[in-house]
Amino acid sequence: MNALNIQKGANRKSAYNLRNPADDTPETHTLTVLVDNEAGVLARVIGLFSGRGYNIDSLTVAEVDHEGHKSRITVVTTGTPAVIEQIKAQLGRMVPVHAVHDLTVEGASVERELALVKVHGTGEKRVEAMRTSEVFRARVVDSTLETFVFEITGSPEKIDAFVTLMIPLGLADVARTGVAAIARGA
Repeated sequence: MNALNIQKGANRKSAYNLRNPADDTPETHTLTVLVDNEAGVLARVIGLFSGRGYNIDSLTVAEVDHEGHKSRITVVTTGTPAVIEQIKAQLGRMVPVHAVHDLTVEGASVERELALVKVHGTGEKRVEAMRTSEVFRARVVDSTLETFVFEITGSPEKIDAFVTLMIPLGLADVARTGVAAIARGA
């Protein structure tokens, strides 16, 4: 073969490289996992994430069926589509797991989070913090002469926006519950 034919061959796409580079874009997914409510189950589920190097952006756990002793774990995680599929498959194979749902792809869902936001300020900054809290429908749950503690519920993006606006007004501390999510409709 001459150099021209070799170069032409180098420009061809290989059948072994049909992977779409867009498939490597990390996505954020909200997963709900219905598990037995027993000692060690949360540690096993979280161990799956940590053992494989998957990150957890948000985590909430609560018993949802007292008679059946079932809990719902809600995990917000980020990964490529292949990694998300791997996480779901591995969770589904765990013995105490009854169901795994990816609310991000299964249809409409409702996601909410609660945060307590402490703001330290006096004078005009204090007044501006109160005005901003009204816009975001945050409630004052504690007040001293120098601080407010606001309670705010909503989407994680709403809480992020509120916290960002509180930074120049004297943000002192933030405590967040993590995302609670449920599918809409039937």
